[in-house]
Amino acid sequence: MQITSNFDSGNIEVIDSSNPQRVLLAMRADLRSHHFQWFHFKVDGLTPGQRYGFSLTNAGESAYPRAWPGYNAVASYDQVNWFRVPSRFEAGALEFALEPGAAQVWFAYFEPYSRARHDWLIEQAVSRAGAELFATGKSVEGRDIQLLRVSRNPDAPRRIWIIAQQHPGEHMAEWFMEGVIERLQNRDDAELNRLLEHAELYLVPNMNPDGAFRGHLRTNAAGKDLNRAWQAASEAESPEVFFVQQQMRAVGVDLFLDIHGDEEIPHVFTAGCEGNPGYDKRLEQLESRFRNRLVAVGAEFQTAHGYPQDAPGQANTTLACNAVGLEFDCLSFTIEMPFKDHDDNPDPHTGWNGKRSKQLGKDVLSVAAAMVHELR
Repeated sequence: MQITSNFDSGNIEVIDSSNPQRVLLAMRADLRSHHFQWFHFKVDGLTPGQRYGFSLTNAGESAYPRAWPGYNAVASYDQVNWFRVPSRFEAGALEFALEPGAAQVWFAYFEPYSRARHDWLIEQAVSRAGAELFATGKSVEGRDIQLLRVSRNPDAPRRIWIIAQQHPGEHMAEWFMEGVIERLQNRDDAELNRLLEHAELYLVPNMNPDGAFRGHLRTNAAGKDLNRAWQAASEAESPEVFFVQQQMRAVGVDLFLDIHGDEEIPHVFTAGCEGNPGYDKRLEQLESRFRNRLVAVGAEFQTAHGYPQDAPGQANTTLACNAVGLEFDCLSFTIEMPFKDHDDNPDPHTGWNGKRSKQLGKDVLSVAAAMVHELR
């Protein structure tokens, strides 16, 4: 049996593989950061039908140890079809076992979105979805941060921004973006055409390519949490945020969506700007209508579960959602998807996955279309 994570988004350390019934492993911390939770590794040389067990021994020391109860790891034989493996959290370790159907298998915290697929997605956006590569920034390690613009009416008055994967381990975010770009390829979509008559879309499919490639959970290659950098972005340590802010200030923002994943809460939900200074009845009503319409279009979404609301004036304005909402006085949301499952509509075989994330991206466009006239 051979275990490796020396590939895009790989993360694991082998402690002891002498007992195939309980291979001892550990997740590696983000570079220059104490955060860890993401894992992704490949096991080769297996005997199909024989039971193999794996123990992530440091799960209890991870960034979000309360995430593990009720969580099931994902596995794949081909890196295309992923399924859940029954898992349990006990004595500080995440334990799971499998009788494989092939000689090799990949395990991960969530269905990964590779850099190769990202490159394909950018090509699809430009060649099939009518997007243009509006601007390109650079990450700490020099990887491209592509900003796509979809503009079908040069006189459209609104600017809608969607960014994804500030936290690199939250791969469901780029799956969401694939759903957005996939729907944009349908030129006969009347609802979408109405949206694009009145708004330009600005899309950043991956804000943190260094962290994603390195198998980080939370930070970029400088050890910075990008979603805590929106009041002090620097070209040296958080160039990814610095670049996007400069572009936003050049074109404006009327709706901002920051796409994330949440480790602990088994639901899809939003977080708004209710704690921002200057938050008023107009923004409160816009937030309520956005949530209600997302439910009405039949999206996998709910409003009963989520983060505690901020008290008035007590928002953390280093977060993208709050910072952008405050600066541009606009409807601004964080959309959170689960690493576990959307318990309102559970699927034990896949849990929440890439396909469901993509559909949510498509559904969100329906809400944007319905609300484009209300944004200002």
